[in-house]
Amino acid sequence: MGFWDKMFGRGASEAQKQPDAQQRYNELIQKYQSALTLADQEHIQFQNLHLQDNKLYIQGTAPSEEAKNKFIQQLGLINPGGDDVTAEISVVETRAQAATAGGGSSPAVTYSVKSGDTLSKISKEYYGTPNEYMRIFYANRDKLRDPDHIQVGQDLVIPADDNG
Repeated sequence: MGFWDKMFGRGASEAQKQPDAQQRYNELIQKYQSALTLADQEHIQFQNLHLQDNKLYIQGTAPSEEAKNKFIQQLGLINPGGDDVTAEISVVETRAQAATAGGGSSPAVTYSVKSGDTLSKISKEYYGTPNEYMRIFYANRDKLRDPDHIQVGQDLVIPADDNG
């Protein structure tokens, strides 16, 4: 499994229901791989990564204006017209602010993993649906390498519910 194989964030579940959505998503992920890699290197945290209006929709927070600009410039180098990607990147100055998802007013919380927990189970508890587990995974990329492998006692950042 590649790092960006799964759509996530608000709207991802609906996007996955569209005909040929996964194929189109995979094409765009491959096309924009260098920009996504740069975003990871620049510590840009994604809250949404899915298809919307047949475009790659990216929403996230950057730790600085410089990181945001590098990412946006890389997108422009790949496709100067930008007709198949939408990127909404905000800038946050502190790690605590970065944990706030989607510009919501509620800060993220920390959750300590218990025996029997999965990211889907934690997602259901905090967001009302198990399908948002990739939001938790991407918010904890510094600790997790695989969404299916979490350990008892790990402290995970749970981004605020941007739909609440």
